[in-house]
Amino acid sequence: MLRIAGVTVPEGKRLEIALTAIYGVGRSRARETLDLLGIDPGKQSKELSAKEEAAVREAIEKFKVEGELRREVSGNIRRLKDIKAHRGTRHLKKLPARGQRTKTNSRTVRGNVRKTMTSGRRKLEKT
Repeated sequence: MLRIAGVTVPEGKRLEIALTAIYGVGRSRARETLDLLGIDPGKQSKELSAKEEAAVREAIEKFKVEGELRREVSGNIRRLKDIKAHRGTRHLKKLPARGQRTKTNSRTVRGNVRKTMTSGRRKLEKT
């Protein structure tokens, strides 16, 4: 059972995929690290020797991962909110911050339930 930065790495998956369970490690960083260490990316984490486990753990923990990275990201968002930047106000309102349209998408975030548009005129009832 391989644990890196407080996260248990899944055993039944390929190592290159299993390392992505760690926040801050994606496919490219996992593949790059394994190539640097000379470990086959197709190997499973339960097949690693103790020496290889230690090498992987040491290599991954050189990067900002998990709690440290989460704190940095939330600090960046907090800074944007404090200086009242446009992106910060979008975060405050829980709206898309990267220029996406909101007329048709992000309805669930905005709380607008899908409504069918009509002509606006009411039909006269026949009596």
